Order: sequence, then structure tokens, then C-alpha cells
Amino acid sequence: MDENRAGILIDSNKIISKLHLHSAFFSDEIIYKIYLRSQVIHQLFENNPELDVNKLELFHLQFTASVIDLLKKIKKTNEKNVSVLYHEIQLNEQLIDELEHSVLTETSFNLDKQRQALKINTSLRKLYQVLSDDSTEYPFSKNINSFSVRYSQDFFFDMPADKLLTLVEYDPSEVYSNAYATIQRKLMGLLCKFDFKTEFFCGLKAGDAVVEVYKFVNTDKYYYFYLNRNLFELFDINLIAEIDLSNTLSKRGRLIHELKDKNDKLINRANILKASIPQEIRNLLTEHYKKITDIDFLQNISNFDVQANILKTMLNTDTL
Repeated sequence: MDENRAGILIDSNKIISKLHLHSAFFSDEIIYKIYLRSQVIHQLFENNPELDVNKLELFHLQFTASVIDLLKKIKKTNEKNVSVLYHEIQLNEQLIDELEHSVLTETSFNLDKQRQALKINTSLRKLYQVLSDDSTEYPFSKNINSFSVRYSQDFFFDMPADKLLTLVEYDPSEVYSNAYATIQRKLMGLLCKFDFKTEFFCGLKAGDAVVEVYKFVNTDKYYYFYLNRNLFELFDINLIAEIDLSNTLSKRGRLIHELKDKNDKLINRANILKASIPQEIRNLLTEHYKKITDIDFLQNISNFDVQANILKTMLNTDTL
């Protein structure tokens, strides 16, 4: 084998190897077909010494090299676009990390709402005694408001201020009251009936106004504690039917969940985008493939300058 022929075949293998790498990266059928066809053409020259090997070199110069340069440009553009997505993903991860280190956990909330229910039950039992004895003794457990102070921002449901204020309206003729609390007479009767056994159900808030809703154990009866007035009244749970009470995640917990879901979508989008090929380029590559599979291609290779020039023109556009 003469030196010129050997050199052209070596260079041809190198070019085809580059094309193979790009076909693997993009995982696109048309690129893989071009790669396979280029291999066939190379092997044709390698196995038939009588063929003019300079036509193989011309083939790579006019077609393969231009295809590789075009794919390089697409890859570079894609990487730039993907880097923007990964930057957003990184910022989201940082925010998730900050939130996870500062968030009040669902476990602590669930434990503390049990303690709060115990405080409320004890306080209401004491309030009943104070009202019955016409005593001036303070009925509430220590730090009864600390639960809402700690958890209302993250775990209580937001609602319009006007609606919340409507919910806590009451008839003065239907309540017991003293210097410390106001409680609906009917509610006090039910508390006695059910031996003051209630559990925390949910929290509502509008600005600084906070309401804790409680449920009688093993019943469908509810009442609320309006902290601003130390007011206790029976509550119709249907009045807040528009609130998704099944969503027990804290606001920060929901934000963490949303950010993680967003990152999953961004990662999926990045994986698709990094190997995407514009449709117009895919159409051009399809035409290119048709040309190099033509049975008369090798005989007329020097006459395909137009197709090669189209590929080269794509390299100089600003559309990529």
C-alpha cells in the first residue's frame, strides 16, 4: 500500500470515529445511518485498492467534515442552553437545602398539636370550674398561645380576613364569659358530655388573626378557639370546604416539594435538550444521507458541491 493511500485511510478512520462519537451522543437515527454509510464507503475503498482513494478524501472533505462541524456547533449551542437550566437547578438545590435546615418538621408539628390539644382540654375543664364557681382564677394552661406562634406561619391555612372575621362572629346572648374567656353555652354542654376529649384538627389564619379548630374525638363535631379574643364556639367545618384539608405539609414543606418536582422536570428537559437537533437540521441531514446512499454517488462525487455548500452554509448561520 502506498504512503498516500495509507495516510488517507488512516485519516478516514479518524473522521469516522469522530462521527461515531457524535452519533452516540445525539442518539439520532439519521446520524447513525450517516455514520454506517460512511463506514461502508470507507471499507469500499479499503477493500478495493483499484479505486481512486482521493475520492474518499474528497468525500470526507465535502460531506463528513461538514456534518461533524455542524454537529459540534449544535452540541455547543445545546450545552449553553443546558447550562442555564443546570444553573437554575443548582439555585433550587441551595434553596431546598436552606429550607430543609430551617423547616419545622411534620413530626414536631404532630407531637406539639397533641400537647396543644391537651392544654386546651385542661383549660376548658378549668374554665368550666371557674365559671361554675364564679371564680376569678385564670383558667388557661401556661403558654397556651405558643403553639400558634410557632406553627401558624407554616402549618395553618390562609384565608381572607373578611371571611375569618365572619366565622368568629357570635351572639352575646348565647355565651358564658368572664374576664378571661368567652365560650358558647351549647359548646360547654357538649364538652361536659364528651368529658372534654377533643383533638386539634387544623389552624386558620388571616394576617395576625389566628383560629385553632378542634374536633370532638370519634365524632363529626367541631369548635374553634379564636386566640385574639379567647373565644370558643362550635364550628361548621363545611364553611371552609374550599380548603384542601388533606394537604398537611407546611408551607415550607410544600415549597420544598414544589422545588424538587421542578428540578426533576428541569433535569428531564436538560437531558432532552442537550442532544436535541433542530428539525431543519434533521431534514438537511436526511437529504445528505439520501445523497451518499445514491448508487452513483462515488462516480459523481465531484459534482455534489451544492449539497456540501448547503451544509457549510448551515455552519455560518445564527440559528444555532
